[in-house]
Amino acid sequence: MTTPSSTPDPRRWLVLCFIALAQLMVVLDGTVINIALPHAQEDLHFSDDSRQWIITAYALSFGSLLLLGGRISDKFGRRKSLMIGLIGFATASAIGGASVNFEMLVGARALQGAFGAILAPAALSLITVIFTEGKERAKAFGIYGGISGTGAAVGLLLGGALTEYLDWRATMYVNVIFAVVTVSGAIWIIREPAGKKDTNPIDIPGVLLVAGGLASIVYGLGRASNDGWSNPVTIAMMVGGLLLLVVFVLVENRVSHPLLPMRVPRNRNRGGAYLTLGLAVIGMYGVFLFMTFYLQTIRGYSPMMAGVAFLPMVFGMLGGSTQIAARLTPYVPPRLLMGPGLLVAATGMLILTRIGLESDYWTTVAPGMFLLGLGLGTTFMTATSLATVGIESEDAGVASAMVNTSQQIGGAIGTALLNTIATGTTAAYIASHAINKTAPDARSLEERLELQGTVDGFVRGTWWGVAFLLSSAVIAVTMINRGKLSQDKPAASTSSSAAPALDGDDDDLLERTPV
Repeated sequence: MTTPSSTPDPRRWLVLCFIALAQLMVVLDGTVINIALPHAQEDLHFSDDSRQWIITAYALSFGSLLLLGGRISDKFGRRKSLMIGLIGFATASAIGGASVNFEMLVGARALQGAFGAILAPAALSLITVIFTEGKERAKAFGIYGGISGTGAAVGLLLGGALTEYLDWRATMYVNVIFAVVTVSGAIWIIREPAGKKDTNPIDIPGVLLVAGGLASIVYGLGRASNDGWSNPVTIAMMVGGLLLLVVFVLVENRVSHPLLPMRVPRNRNRGGAYLTLGLAVIGMYGVFLFMTFYLQTIRGYSPMMAGVAFLPMVFGMLGGSTQIAARLTPYVPPRLLMGPGLLVAATGMLILTRIGLESDYWTTVAPGMFLLGLGLGTTFMTATSLATVGIESEDAGVASAMVNTSQQIGGAIGTALLNTIATGTTAAYIASHAINKTAPDARSLEERLELQGTVDGFVRGTWWGVAFLLSSAVIAVTMINRGKLSQDKPAASTSSSAAPALDGDDDDLLERTPV
């Protein structure tokens, strides 16, 4: 078994720039169209009930196919997978920009997610195997974590600018520019790292089971907003999805070459990192959706101003990932960064539950967003590093894919679940505050009632977001028992005798056996 060269790649920091750009494109595309949604809806004439699928189609396709993308990266090479993903993503984006109806746009978004599922694990696994020295690796993951954490918020800002000054379709076409620059870097700068490739066949039953299970659950959550939680189809989709995922785990434990080797998530610390990320993102994505519509439909912000209003979150995430997590990760146990980080994020979201029809931005929205970003930036970078450190080279792709899977599936579930809670609360509020429609000012009273009901729904959904963040904090401090990340051992090794790049008790060490 070959081992990677101990000499660091002299171009590794330039490589990181292109990898970061690719990751930015993937992450921001989860939200770049959010602010453009009202304009896309007006142009393509689709209903309010349908608009969530523009967001969910991307996150669901991305999240459900990431494990396959990770295996493709391990099997065919990370550089090649990155390039294929970039070209496909750009093509799907161009199709989305040219959409003539709702179905074409949803299909393009799903296709974007599919190619994103190929390039995202390739990008992260390149960092995992290129940066082998502890301090440099912490800095690299700090940058990557900052991009991953702020990308969603940057997408809102960019989406607002493109929509207001160009057209909503520009939020799709801009990806072509990102892709051209990154593919150029992949051709001239990025080289395939040394290491053993996965030569095993791809687990097709596993692909079908995990994709079908996740799709059924998210579809069921989406239906609940219109048909209710007790609807037979809603229940059948969610129960059926859970059963498919149970079968997936059983199959993966028995097949010779699983899509997701259970040794990857079975490790207590790595599994805790995945679960922590997923729960945190459920709350975050739901609030993204709420605040986007709150700022535009309730407060009357323009698309550009709504995007600018998210800047405190961007600054908070950058500070948390690059100034807190990146500096402290080599010296502080991950749980002591992730737990407090999530509590800070929950505090920020708690402030956002105070929004009202006339709330002041600077005393409510801005501080809430900043604390939310600061806590999540600290958590995401630390969890990403913990989830991939010490992984064997041939498993680097699938371990990296699980990081993105946790985030994307969390985003899809959060968008569908919290939106369902919010719309149900809004409907109940309006029904319980019926007005006399014969009154002279009935129209204005009805409009205010609808606005207040919408805000009430947003607040209820945000409270659920707080609960998810607190649950994530509990997972982080109880499930993760890792000591500090090592500063001087390789991050990913293909040698069976190499010690894991972690400090701590022997029973906590990542697997030493070759894969």
